[in-house]
Amino acid sequence: MFARAFRLVWSTSRSLTLAFVLLTVVAGILPAAIAYIGAQIVDAVVAASRSWPSGAGFDLVALRAHPQAATVLELVLQEGVLVAALAAVQRALSFCQSLLRAQLGQRVNVMILEKALTLSLAQFEDSEFYDKLTRARREASSRPLALVIKAFGLLQNGISLASFAALLIAFSPWAVAVLLLAGLPAFIAETKFSGDAFRLFKWRSPETRMQLYLETVLAREDHAKEVKLYGLGERLLQRYRDIFARLYREDRALTLRRDSWGFALGLFGTAALYGAYAWIALEAVAGLITLGQMTMYLMLFRQGQSAVSAGLSAIGGMYEDRLYLSTLYDYLETPAEPLTGGHRSGPDPADGLRFEHVGFCYPGADRPALEDVSLHVKPGATLALVGENGSGKTTLIKLLARLYQPTSGRILLDGRDLREWDEQRLRARIGVIFQDFARYQWLVGENIGAGDEPSFEDEARWREAAQKGRAEAFIATLPGGYRTQLGKWFKEGRELSGGQWQKIALSRAFMRTSADILVLDEPTAAMDAQAEAEVFAHFRELARDKIAILISHRFSTVRMADHIAVISEGRIAEQGDHASLMAGDGVYARLFSLQAQGYR
Repeated sequence: MFARAFRLVWSTSRSLTLAFVLLTVVAGILPAAIAYIGAQIVDAVVAASRSWPSGAGFDLVALRAHPQAATVLELVLQEGVLVAALAAVQRALSFCQSLLRAQLGQRVNVMILEKALTLSLAQFEDSEFYDKLTRARREASSRPLALVIKAFGLLQNGISLASFAALLIAFSPWAVAVLLLAGLPAFIAETKFSGDAFRLFKWRSPETRMQLYLETVLAREDHAKEVKLYGLGERLLQRYRDIFARLYREDRALTLRRDSWGFALGLFGTAALYGAYAWIALEAVAGLITLGQMTMYLMLFRQGQSAVSAGLSAIGGMYEDRLYLSTLYDYLETPAEPLTGGHRSGPDPADGLRFEHVGFCYPGADRPALEDVSLHVKPGATLALVGENGSGKTTLIKLLARLYQPTSGRILLDGRDLREWDEQRLRARIGVIFQDFARYQWLVGENIGAGDEPSFEDEARWREAAQKGRAEAFIATLPGGYRTQLGKWFKEGRELSGGQWQKIALSRAFMRTSADILVLDEPTAAMDAQAEAEVFAHFRELARDKIAILISHRFSTVRMADHIAVISEGRIAEQGDHASLMAGDGVYARLFSLQAQGYR
């Protein structure tokens, strides 16, 4: 995992990574050099004090002339330069870390979003996949750099320990062994609890997502009106608090165990440190080492123990980072749906669109959403789909747009199975406005331009599409026209009525001039019956040589379609034109009559 993290950091910025490595090496060597010079200073001071005339007092001129005093000053200057160099290196390391953190955070977030673009709609509707995505987005953007920084820290501490050991071994090899082994108990405890923390992190992903969702409901303008109207605020806030309290109890218990064991086992290291202090001090008392050597060994042991502790902590942290980083690669390695076709046209354009015994079952569902659906729509014809909510109408359109693959049967366009079509070419031929169309917090024109990405910023096309979607009249009343910011998320944003948003969505569908299949999935539900009839009549006129598919609950509009299919519980109950269905006195005739009575 470290190799993958390092490659990721290296590919983000080679120059910063290389500088980081070199600075780490220098930072590992300098502490031992400073300790060595410090010992030389102490011994030089002792030697100079012995040769200094008794009762001479402080005489700066004489001190400069005294050779051993001059040596002391030279050594002090050397140590000052080394300390300044260490401070500069540490600052430079901090600088590299800051820049790498910013660049790598952006890089990983882009990788997560790029992967999202390759995944199917079915994956986005899978709760387990959302748990995986949530874990990746929460931690993984910071963990690669954390892992590499800890690895470099381990390298730095390893270099420091090697240089400390080279000096300490002259005192005793056992001192080196004590230095290295004293930090192991605390390291074992830290590693164990790092694994526990990660398992806790994985288990609680659904609760974390629920917290994020509750934040959205409580703090978004599109939910605020119902939350206030129905007085849901306190209930939802309490649910948010309850989730936090449950997670907090788990965190508190883990932290208490982690810190208690860490403190208890850390006492071993403290005991080893002061045992070594006593040993070194007694060696100096016995005259076996000089005062300068004693000072150096004490400094080396203290700094060495800090290096051992930091190194072992880095290893434990790397273990934890590796666990968290696995969630990123688990997400990035999620298999995308393979592209199955490359054809850009069909053998029989006059055949139009066919559904042949199509069935579909959502992943995890216990009953199919569609069963044995067969339809045929030729170019220039209009098909209307009617039926109760949940009967499968929108699912049929999702299959047409290849957002899903049929679990049985097949769909053909121009005589070719949709699976054999190039995906981008197929979708370029289809203009769909779903009933839950997106309301982008963008400019008016960009909301329309979203229907045809290559013409996203083409204002002339915006105007043409708005005219077809009957949106130009109200857009003209907006303060910035097509440059008006929509929504309330950004400054000076304007909110539209439901009917106005639907006209924007209709205009978006008409942006796709290359589309010869136009689908309106209840796009005019927020309009009155007369406005919807006018829009649909206009739509039929504009789609005269295209395949037009309409989903609507208003039979006054549906009756104008060339062909009507009634879908019930995923099956086609009956189909035909308005006259034949009324004559058949079936489901359609009953529903039409019921709705007609409501207008009398």
